[in-house]
Amino acid sequence: MATYDIEADGLRGLNAALQQLAGTTPNEPWEVVNPRGSHAIAVGLDAPLDVTIKGSTGYYCAGMNKQATIRVAGSVGPGVAENMMSGTVIVEGDASQYAGATGHGGLLVIKGNASSRCGISMKGIDIVVHGNIGHMSAFMAQAGNLVVCGDAGEALGDSLYEARLFVRGSVKSLGADCVEKEMRPEHLELLADLLERGGCDARPEEFRRYGSARKLYHFNIDNAY
Repeated sequence: MATYDIEADGLRGLNAALQQLAGTTPNEPWEVVNPRGSHAIAVGLDAPLDVTIKGSTGYYCAGMNKQATIRVAGSVGPGVAENMMSGTVIVEGDASQYAGATGHGGLLVIKGNASSRCGISMKGIDIVVHGNIGHMSAFMAQAGNLVVCGDAGEALGDSLYEARLFVRGSVKSLGADCVEKEMRPEHLELLADLLERGGCDARPEEFRRYGSARKLYHFNIDNAY
């Protein structure tokens, strides 16, 4: 195992070393110690790396991830896994605002709670939250799946496109054009796979599904001024 100490050797050196492995197949995991809440740790990776960060991080941890598996043994600041393309990001603690924002692919697992705007403008990413999520989550979400084992805050799925939202707990309110939908067998099968991959001890039958009513797709003359 390769160990990198951010306090001793600096953040820039870590990201440079990890990014230089793009296009390779690394044969040993990395452990990052003393993150000290630093911002932009392990960003822009493009190799099947296995990286464990031993502590909490600041803004944009694991942003733009491709292929890598990144584990955070702590909590994360705003924008974890922002614009993620593939791979897996696992947060053992809580996540601040806009976790998984604009993510195109891959899997983001948050074992604690997520704050507001979780999954905002998601474009294909799968997000599994073991706890609760805050207000305006999945705002303008276009594709992908958001699974919430706890409760959801206000305006869930506001201006939603075709992303699928699964919530086990209560939903404080739904946003514009977001409605509860039937949970069909294919959704139960999809959700069972997401729960397994996310390490959740929950049954698909306990969840409700939400999606777009598709009323915002078309021009309505009554909305013109």
